[in-house]
Amino acid sequence: MDIVSYFSSLDFMSFLNALPGNIAQGIIWGLMGLGVFITYKLLHFADLSVDGSFATGGAVTAIMLINGCPIWVAMLVAVAAGLLAGLVTGLLHTLLGIPDILSGILTQIALYSINLNIMGKSNLPISYRNYSLVISASNINMAIIIALIVVAIVIVAMYWYFGTEQGTTIRSTGSNPAMSKAQGININFTKVIALALSNAVVAFSGSIFSQYQGFADVNMGRGAIVIGLAAVIIGEVLGEAIFRKHINFIIRLTGLPTVMSFVVSFFILFIRLFLFLPVTLLLLFLLLLLPLRFFLFLSVFYFYYSGSPSGFSCAALRAAFSCFFFSRSFLKNSDNIEEHSSSRTPCVIFT
Repeated sequence: MDIVSYFSSLDFMSFLNALPGNIAQGIIWGLMGLGVFITYKLLHFADLSVDGSFATGGAVTAIMLINGCPIWVAMLVAVAAGLLAGLVTGLLHTLLGIPDILSGILTQIALYSINLNIMGKSNLPISYRNYSLVISASNINMAIIIALIVVAIVIVAMYWYFGTEQGTTIRSTGSNPAMSKAQGININFTKVIALALSNAVVAFSGSIFSQYQGFADVNMGRGAIVIGLAAVIIGEVLGEAIFRKHINFIIRLTGLPTVMSFVVSFFILFIRLFLFLPVTLLLLFLLLLLPLRFFLFLSVFYFYYSGSPSGFSCAALRAAFSCFFFSRSFLKNSDNIEEHSSSRTPCVIFT
């Protein structure tokens, strides 16, 4: 009786009415995923400064709009600020020899204080009633169209750039740094350029997102790198499963690997908020069902191309075993982490 009353209390019309807003946010976050794609998939560099540069784009846009600058000037300065943040991360890694993850963490921590100094406080409102914005949540349909146009322009620009000589040097540096260095490529310079471009795209998405939500917050980019890496990885796997050997660079840049992953992620998030599911219950549910859904998805394509029903049964068995061993290893690793943290001894580093 409680379950019946629970589902009868849900308002599905409000769910359908709020769905376009989540799609618009997912497309804007997909623009940030394109920046993560540059460093993670092309350069093989896990840049953790994305959390800070995303908020930097919103902070710069908000403070310049409040000071009376045009919106296009504010967005260009936000892109320049993100480019400078990526330049700092690259110089920390190349000139000072700091590891990639640590250099991103240092830049991320520094950007938190910088964003506070830029805005003067933790939150700045930029309502569409007071400023002329490019995109706003007041008109969801127009926001989706503008977001799609912006993402398409960025994808075309990235496809053109990474087909040039400098773009191919960045791709070759990420694929094989030793061979690229043997061919006379300055790999440190290409790393700095790639990190600067990546953070510029991320800051641009932060500028768009702050206009969409109507305010800039110092914590608006928290967890962005986690969402970005997850979307790029899931989108890459789905792209290879669908296109198989026909996947190329333009397919990897399109909305299927990255933008659609963000749309799906925000769709799942909204379902959790709509059904009032706890976060732990949703994570456990996705943890148990993700391997099953993935292998069932592959089995459908295998059955379609081969025509053999044995492919479906084999994939189902693989899904069951993967789900079991994945959950088992997850629980075992969590127990080992707790035991290791409880028995950890202090370490002394001598210089």
